[in-house]
Amino acid sequence: MQAIYTCLKETHDHYLLLLAGAVCMIGVYASFAIAKHAGRLEGRAKTLWLAIAISAAGCTAWSTHMIGLLAFNPGMPSGFDPALMVLSLILTIVGIGLALSYAIGSRNRMHRFGAGLLLGTTITVLHYLGQSAYMVTGVVSWNIELVALSILASLPLFGLAMVLPGERRRALRPFAAPLLVVAIALLHFGGMAALQIEFDPRIEIPVANLSPELVAPVLALVSAALVALAFMGLRFALNARAQIIRDQVRLKQLADLAVEGLAICEDQIIDSVNDSLAQITGFSKDELSGRLLQSILPNLTIDAIAEKEEQDTVLLSSGGDIVPVRVLRKTVQVGSRDRIVIAVRDQSERLQTEAKIRALAFSDPLTGLSNRASFGEVLAVKCSRATTADKAFALLLLDLDRFKAVNDTLGHSMGDKLLKRVAARIIACGEPIEAIARLGGDEFGVIVTNADLADDIANKIIDLLSRPFLIDGSIVDIATSVGIAIAPEDGADPETISRHADLALYAAKGHGGSVACRFEREMSNRANARRALELDLRRALTREEFEVFYQPQVDPKSGRFQGAEALVRWRHPTRGLVSPADFIPLAEEIGLIAPLGEWVLRTACLEAKTWPSHITVAVNLSAVQMRDSGLARTVAGILAETDFPASRLELEITESALLQDEAVTYNILHALRSMGIRISMDDFGTGYSSLSYLSRFPFSKIKIDQSFVRQVPGDNDAVAIVQAITSLAARLRMTVTVEGVETDEQRAFIVAEGCDQIQGYLISRPVEGETIRAMFHTTAKAVA
Repeated sequence: MQAIYTCLKETHDHYLLLLAGAVCMIGVYASFAIAKHAGRLEGRAKTLWLAIAISAAGCTAWSTHMIGLLAFNPGMPSGFDPALMVLSLILTIVGIGLALSYAIGSRNRMHRFGAGLLLGTTITVLHYLGQSAYMVTGVVSWNIELVALSILASLPLFGLAMVLPGERRRALRPFAAPLLVVAIALLHFGGMAALQIEFDPRIEIPVANLSPELVAPVLALVSAALVALAFMGLRFALNARAQIIRDQVRLKQLADLAVEGLAICEDQIIDSVNDSLAQITGFSKDELSGRLLQSILPNLTIDAIAEKEEQDTVLLSSGGDIVPVRVLRKTVQVGSRDRIVIAVRDQSERLQTEAKIRALAFSDPLTGLSNRASFGEVLAVKCSRATTADKAFALLLLDLDRFKAVNDTLGHSMGDKLLKRVAARIIACGEPIEAIARLGGDEFGVIVTNADLADDIANKIIDLLSRPFLIDGSIVDIATSVGIAIAPEDGADPETISRHADLALYAAKGHGGSVACRFEREMSNRANARRALELDLRRALTREEFEVFYQPQVDPKSGRFQGAEALVRWRHPTRGLVSPADFIPLAEEIGLIAPLGEWVLRTACLEAKTWPSHITVAVNLSAVQMRDSGLARTVAGILAETDFPASRLELEITESALLQDEAVTYNILHALRSMGIRISMDDFGTGYSSLSYLSRFPFSKIKIDQSFVRQVPGDNDAVAIVQAITSLAARLRMTVTVEGVETDEQRAFIVAEGCDQIQGYLISRPVEGETIRAMFHTTAKAVA
């Protein structure tokens, strides 16, 4: 260092050294400014200005070195080899161009440091090649230690000078140019200090060499060009800065219009935010500006946020609250600089909404219990774990008894309040109940973890729900039926155990309700048999498996045939004749009774047309058929189709059919009666209808049920009932048919009471159509 200091002090023109330093700084600034301007351009313009920047950098290094050589005063004649001067300039421009090309666009620090080393090597070649161009009248030698020291000390500085411009921390970037100037100065003055010249008058400077007086104007011209480029670069920088400011203002204005929170960042630092983000965080805009992004998004760095891919994280507000947010990253260019925009969307409301939707999806909105879907998931998990007896659990299905009456009499609002109270009482049972759900309507499901306590829990629920409810001043009494199935004993999967619990519930309701029934295998067998029967029944009509049998009706005194009742039979291909008691209720339940009833009526009318003209045919109408307001039109259509006289048709209605919609029933029966069809009340005395129905509806006949006839004449109560009905019918001018007459004693009693018609096994069992037709045509009266 002492040698360098001595060299600077004693052998250099200080003014020229200052000029060299000024040219170096101006040239470096011009080179960086032009290079930045080139980076903001595209296409051919970018290539042109980048070439100018490289040339400026080369000229800067070359002119600085040459001015430094002019400042050197060896105390003897000197000159410059023009060829080496030109060669040094060309090599400098090429070397700097290669170094900059290697460094530009690279984010890797080692790449940029390597480019700096290449730049330093280029400047080193320039320095020592330039010194070789410097000719003096003497012998030149070198201090190798100083040469090595200048090179080794300057090269790392060149490397750092190329690293700093690409650093993300903007505060470090301005140090790149001064560091480059220091590196050039250290290399130059270290090399000049290492130069040792011994005067030798015998050595002459070649005539072709240029004197310092001739080199100075050239260097002045180059320096002037560098100054011009520096001013041009300054103008570009100012314009770019103004554009950046305008872009930033516009970006901030656009950001403030966004509903989502936006943070405009450079590296990890927040440059600015919009109003929405300030509102989300609780900080002011000024408080957020200049902060690390991680200070509000503690779980993320900018590098961890994928471009254009939404990512869920949390935001730390000014009050320390954790706010769930979704972030999105987008890189935008503001002037020549890249800015990273982080969009922040507050997810609090969305998550609350999703929680509400989830609650609605998996809970019953009325009672707050689990719904069928949620209960099914719990049941599936329990079934998957109930692989052994020690892990057995019980499924209880509850159905409220008399709940429909509450809705019908007190209204659905009262019914809803009752369901809430029911849910609360079931919950009050506590352990070992694991899950409770409202499965729909007035049906509930309960999972009991300890299968041994299933009966106790079921009975406790029945007891709790059988106690009166006081709701809005009204006392409401209901009960419940419970079906119990045990897993894995009664089913190892949700579908099976649910089906078996439902069968047990069906059995409990069949026992009158207010009881609990456990599943038994026989329940499943009966259900399977019923399903098989239902399937066969649906096919029976199309396969023509139904037949109509007829039971004759006669005058009890003369034995003369008066009519016959049509009775449907099902001749099953494997089971034989199936009793109507087995399939009629099922046909009513599955909606097959209407087409079946129409078929029976049509078949009976066609068959009765072949009988003597005074004989009538009676056909039963189901209570389900009586709900059809178009029944009268259907009957009229069948009579027209079969050309059967309405006066010979008798339709039998049970008392239960009158309990349907009275207005509809009234209109249907009067429409049928107006056609001339006779209407008969079947099974009189076994239902719950009022006697006023006899005067309100157009009945022409009463049929006394066989349950009373079997007990006459020995049972006084039965005798009194038959006498009362007969007397009532006579006063209402209605005929009376007595069913189930099987003995001569019963017939004698009926004759004595003045009944109009008898029907039963004493006369004939139900027979096929051919047989009844033969009976009617071969004899005029029944065997007495």
